[in-house]
Formats: sequence, structure tokens, C-alpha cells
Amino acid sequence: MPYAIGLDIGVTNLKAAGVSPTGQLLFRQTFETHAESPDWPARVTAHLAQLESTHGPAKWLGIASPGVARPDGASIRWMQGRLAEVQNLNWSRFLHDSTQLAEARPVPVLNDAQAALLGEAWLGAGQGVDNAILLTLGTGVGGAAIVDGRLLRGHLGRAGHLGHICLDLQGEKDIANTPGSLETKIGNYSLPARSNGRFHSTHDLVQAAQNGDPAAQHLWDISLDALACAIISLINILDPQIVIIGGGIAVAGPALFEPLEKKVRPIEWTLEARHVPIVPAQLGEFAGAIGAAHNALQGATQP
Repeated sequence: MPYAIGLDIGVTNLKAAGVSPTGQLLFRQTFETHAESPDWPARVTAHLAQLESTHGPAKWLGIASPGVARPDGASIRWMQGRLAEVQNLNWSRFLHDSTQLAEARPVPVLNDAQAALLGEAWLGAGQGVDNAILLTLGTGVGGAAIVDGRLLRGHLGRAGHLGHICLDLQGEKDIANTPGSLETKIGNYSLPARSNGRFHSTHDLVQAAQNGDPAAQHLWDISLDALACAIISLINILDPQIVIIGGGIAVAGPALFEPLEKKVRPIEWTLEARHVPIVPAQLGEFAGAIGAAHNALQGATQP
């Protein structure tokens, strides 16, 4: 059976998924990235070889990665901090040279949050939806949007970086030079500063709030206020049918979604009494890999 492999490259792990053109999930697997070593891309080649040795050669291959992808999908054009090796790395050429294939195999590259939304729209929470927003809440805040059935990519490929919208003009600037962004208001990376060093993960913050800690509850409320304002702003801008929330913070479940609903609905601009559903992502940590595979399949079927 011809199939596609999607590889979602993260700082900690490389997620791989094998998917048929009809959406049958053939396998899922996780490998350690070892991003502390600059030669980690060579390990991607080794893991790919292992997968194809077990499951047979893939006809299509796609990559999901942090950073801003080039509009032509050849590589990541901008990536700061860890995983800097992905910047300007042409995966089609790199994997062809490394695996010594007789024929080059196109390997389209997509931002990881954009890939996650493609996966959710194909096989997850966004099936059958033409207008959708995804927010991935974790170390930072990733995002992506599908508008009128098409993934929003933008002029330079940076469209969908929803975590970098400004919520506070006087706030500290984030990695994209945005003051008081959503990412700084709810991302795990800023939590030690927001909690005066008391918390280092949102999981611990939420647990303390649920255990009746008033200071933790206050900080969690402030974080959710920022998220609610960001969501209603994005609803007003993009008019989605659905808002999907994924990432590590989303596993808080009702502790996230129930208070978020209470904060969003009073300030939501509703038309014809229609609220925009806010739902958890369904594909978990493999959404990006599945979306990368789907992106490769889409490229193969487009003229």
C-alpha cells in the first residue's frame, strides 16, 4: 500500500506517523531528538531509514518543524534559539543525499502548528470545517488558521503565529519582538517570572489552584483572562467555525475549558446567537506528524 510518512521535529522528541492517502493511520512512533548535539539532523535520517526498513519505502514524506517555513515549503527560513540547525536546511536535498536514493523525493516543510491544524482538520477535531483556529499551549503558544478551506500561510510564511498577538503594550517583548503577547501571558516559559519563581510548569500551577491555593488560583485566572481575550480577538478577525486548543497545557481538561468558557462567552461577539465552540484537539502529540504527512499528500495531488 502506498503511504506517507510525516515527521514532526521537536526539541525533545521526533514524532513520526505513517498514513495512507485515505487517512488510515498505519503507525506512530517517537524518537529522541538529542537537539543538544548539532548533528541531530543525521539522526532523523537514521530514524527514517529504520521506519522504512520496517514498513517499506514511503511514497510521500513531509516535515513539520518549529519556525517560519518558506512559502515554497523548501525549508524553514527563520528559527531562533534551539533547533537553529533547521534554518535554511533543505530537507529534500539533505534526505536525498543522506539516504543515497536514486531519485529525489520532494519533502515539503511546514511550521509545526500549521501542520497540527492540518492534521486536526483531516482526522481530528476540525473534520468537515472550512474555517478553524488552532492554539497550541505549551512552552510557548503556537497557532494556525484555516480560512475558507485553505491553510493561512501569508506573504512570508509567518501567518498563524497567534501566540504573538499583543495583549499588553507595556509588557515584556517576546521572541518575535511583540510586547505583552499571549505567549508571555500563558506560556510555560514565562511562568517562573509570572509566579516569582514559585511555579515552573502550568500543570503544577493548576494543581495548586485545584487544591485551594488562592495565589495560584489568582494567577491561573489572570492567565485565562488573557487567553479569553486573545480568543475573542481572533474570532473577530478570522470568523472561525471552531477554536481548537492543543498542547501540553490543554491536558488540564476541565480545569482549562470550563473556566475558559465562562470567561469567553460574556465578551464574545455573537451573531444570530451562535457561539464559536472551543474544543480540545483530538490527535494529541502526533497531530503535527499526521499533518505533515497530509501536507505531502496534498502536494502530490495538486497540479
